[in-house]
Amino acid sequence: MKAILRILFIFLFTVGTAHALDLQALVRQVEQQYWGVSSHSFVTMEVKTAHWQRTLEMESWTLGRDRFLTRILEPAKERGVATLKVGNEVWNYLPNVDRTMKIPPSMMGGSWMGSHITNDDLVKGEQIDKDYSFTLLQETPDFWRIDCHPLPDVPVVWGRIVYQIHRPTRTPEVVEYYDEDNRLVRRIRFDQLTEVEGPTLPLRMTVLPVDKPKESTVMVYHQLHFDVDIGKSFFSLRQLKARR
Repeated sequence: MKAILRILFIFLFTVGTAHALDLQALVRQVEQQYWGVSSHSFVTMEVKTAHWQRTLEMESWTLGRDRFLTRILEPAKERGVATLKVGNEVWNYLPNVDRTMKIPPSMMGGSWMGSHITNDDLVKGEQIDKDYSFTLLQETPDFWRIDCHPLPDVPVVWGRIVYQIHRPTRTPEVVEYYDEDNRLVRRIRFDQLTEVEGPTLPLRMTVLPVDKPKESTVMVYHQLHFDVDIGKSFFSLRQLKARR
């Protein structure tokens, strides 16, 4: 009898927790963890492919969930190359030819800065909580696994996304991306948990394409500051071309 009551208690506790847990808010928190109201950061991005390797030092700013500007600082030959995102629009600036290019919809799936991150990731990443429905797959004392499926008639790249979120800190551990045929395409791992101006955040993100196991993109945050004093006017084509 005691064993039956124990099983019933566990079942009711799990169901009650699943209903109490706001999965949409949890995914939103994960996707916006590096932003705050606004942010300023310095990041190293190391890209490895089958044929070459490159390391970039970048400075980035964000405002809300729809404004983003990043500029390459090193290496010197690429200094000033920059990307601006405002809403669903993305521009790149190439200082060597003094050219600003708006990314057309047909190129949104292309590589950003030669990495395993796409232009579409920059635009759609902050919209996961709007474009997907959520189901709790698994819950343990250490993590939640959340299954995300696109809402009907919403144009998205991924057929399914699965988040594994570290329960004590509510930070991501692994995010898996599947295509429309439910084949795993990409995995992102998060680690180096560090307290940053209050919240605990993973300062390293490793992007792993499943079909290219020897390739990766690793981003490491060296400085990250929240609620910096910048406004909407900062995120302009003029600022995109500014030399610092």
